[in-house]
Amino acid sequence: MARMVLSDGEWRIMNLLWKDAPLRVPEITERLRTETGWSRATVNMMLARLEEKGAVKSEAVGRSKEFRPLLTQEEARGRETARFLDRLYEGSLGLMVSSLAGQKGLSREEIRELYAILEKAEKEKEGEDA
Repeated sequence: MARMVLSDGEWRIMNLLWKDAPLRVPEITERLRTETGWSRATVNMMLARLEEKGAVKSEAVGRSKEFRPLLTQEEARGRETARFLDRLYEGSLGLMVSSLAGQKGLSREEIRELYAILEKAEKEKEGEDA
């Protein structure tokens, strides 16, 4: 699972599985039908791709399969964030925050949140260095 990349559609399925696993194909199809219009065959194809990538596993239950995530939501977010930073900001978190702050303008609450995140990271780093 070194550089697993999930498509937008795969993210939709993974979000369902992270929330309510185990799920079967008919359940996934029904939950996504209104927003995607996907057929059962499409969901099956995407689940097969996710299995090949090692993101999900299936287990036979009667005449159908139940699907569960192997990749955690935290792992997937971390990988996607790293890809995003590498692709758009040459891996620089500071450059990304500077860009967002400059374009959007941060609210006081967002600034406080960032300070809290940075303080926590600093304490964790100090703990590692001790």
